[in-house]
Amino acid sequence: MTFLLQNFWQQLLERYTDNQDLIDEGYRIIDTRYSEQHRHYHNLRHIDIMIDLQQVHAHHITDNDTVSFAIFFHDIVYDVKQSDNEELSALAARAFLQRTSFPAERIAEVMAFIRATKSHLNTSNNTDLDYFLDFDLSILGTGDREYFTYAEQIRREYRMYSDTQFKIGRKKVLAHFLALPAIYKTAIFREEREAIARENLDTELRMFADV
Repeated sequence: MTFLLQNFWQQLLERYTDNQDLIDEGYRIIDTRYSEQHRHYHNLRHIDIMIDLQQVHAHHITDNDTVSFAIFFHDIVYDVKQSDNEELSALAARAFLQRTSFPAERIAEVMAFIRATKSHLNTSNNTDLDYFLDFDLSILGTGDREYFTYAEQIRREYRMYSDTQFKIGRKKVLAHFLALPAIYKTAIFREEREAIARENLDTELRMFADV
């Protein structure tokens, strides 16, 4: 996985810089941050899955490089005790991409995509953002074994909180997604994953009925 991700990063960056030291530095940052010990779900595997999905749906995406950079940087800062992870991740993306020839207006788009992961709302009607957000939530619409492995990994990331504290917070997240008219924004994800995602979320929510 790491080798394939690094190759993808290399090919992506080569379009915007010929500085191999910068390319290597960028991947070291990606690898180090997403390999932090407190990450059990928001790690390199999450990035790898999103990149795989982006490749599958690339023909529907207008600016694949913007989506790719947003994927790599969207969880570069991840601390469950803080509420500004998305903003700090967006700023980290800008700080790195400004050292390449990636255009300023596309850097701004990357930052907007990353910030959108806080609410998972798309107020810009950007179809690329729809795909990016659906990639990020793809785990919700997987088989129950994979979904509940994810749920356990999230609990481990919040292990500093008591069971009661975690359940109260988790219930709010689950209820938020279930209250949406649609969890997924693209037609293909709604067709393939919406019903499964709702069943998974509802099953997990019912596990917290005692809180």
